Amino acid sequence: MMKQQYLATAVGLFILAGIGAFGFLAFQVSNLSQTYQGESYQVTAYFDNIGGLKPRAPVTLSGVSIGRVDSIAYDPDNLQAAVVLTIQDAYREHLTRDTFAKILTAGLLGEKYIGLELGGSDDLLQPGDTISTTQSALVLEDMIGRFLFSKAQEAP
Repeated sequence: MMKQQYLATAVGLFILAGIGAFGFLAFQVSNLSQTYQGESYQVTAYFDNIGGLKPRAPVTLSGVSIGRVDSIAYDPDNLQAAVVLTIQDAYREHLTRDTFAKILTAGLLGEKYIGLELGGSDDLLQPGDTISTTQSALVLEDMIGRFLFSKAQEAP
């Protein structure tokens, strides 16, 4: 009888540890663990295709996280997706008006994020400015479709 009670307790603890590990993993994957509490400012970038980019996705500069995607909306005037980026104030002196923004893919799950590349201008990117040079996400389905279409054109 005592052995069954010990076994039931051990199984229960094992299940609780598994649930805790799953919760920790979900927390890490969802990018909720990295938040910045200091001063920040917002800029906007327009993309033809965001390819699964989501709010709270990281914004990086040279691989270092410097902000987050704040919001994504369709802009009917530009006929593009307007992505509002919240950038940490500490990087204000580094981003120039000709900064280049592109949507990249990270990890095995294919999560999207925005990578920034610096330009050569002396004018700094100010709060409320627009990043004018962007590269949309590479969508796997589009690439496969183009490949198949080009192969169909080659066939006699």
